[in-house]
Amino acid sequence: MVLETAKLMVRFGGLVAVNGVDMTLRQGEVRGLIGPNGSGKTTFINLVTGIYQPTGGKVHLLGEDITAMSPDKITSRGLMRTFQLPRVFGNMTLLENMLVPRFADIDRDYRRQLPGAIEKADGLLAAVDLRRLRDEQAKTLSGGQKALLQLARGLMPEHVAAFMLDEPFAGVNMVIKETMMRLISEKAAEGVAFLLVSHEMTSIRTMCPTVTVLAEGSIIAEGTMDAIASMDHVIEAYLVG
Repeated sequence: MVLETAKLMVRFGGLVAVNGVDMTLRQGEVRGLIGPNGSGKTTFINLVTGIYQPTGGKVHLLGEDITAMSPDKITSRGLMRTFQLPRVFGNMTLLENMLVPRFADIDRDYRRQLPGAIEKADGLLAAVDLRRLRDEQAKTLSGGQKALLQLARGLMPEHVAAFMLDEPFAGVNMVIKETMMRLISEKAAEGVAFLLVSHEMTSIRTMCPTVTVLAEGSIIAEGTMDAIASMDHVIEAYLVG
């Protein structure tokens, strides 16, 4: 397995936000994670990527225990993420934004690796139709273009094992969504595992053979989108949520 969580949980005071979640991601898998608002989806991503420290449970990436690691160390091992509101370096160019994750480790041989890194950045920017803007500052982009940049930038490290996408399609138009879906599919075919959190059920149905449903911090169903959509307890969770 590329990514595995075992009995993962976190408590904030008296609230158990994520409650004993067991989940696995295989190489090249695109799994959907859905659930009503407040079900713990983003909190789960924050736990796996080191933003929050879990109250209990474990996270393993490529067999290594990353539970207690800081976000930067987790990222260096090949686990990437996006945020619901795209986070870019506004006063840096698109190319500079792309190079940040590649050279975040100051021990890298910057001069030797720079030409190859620029070539990769150009290829990814072209894949999301932003190559023509590579020398523009990121703050000039529209919201949808920032979402594209955030996705492309997360694929810049030399080895990306898994990528967690938090509402990547929120607020973007159909053209941008289709561009993102195409890049996700291409990288999944190359072996990157994706966890796709989205309220866009049509996109989840299209992209994700397996969907996990979270409610009140716990997994309540897993299966195809068609299968879980007909489950009474899933429908009830959304109505209550």
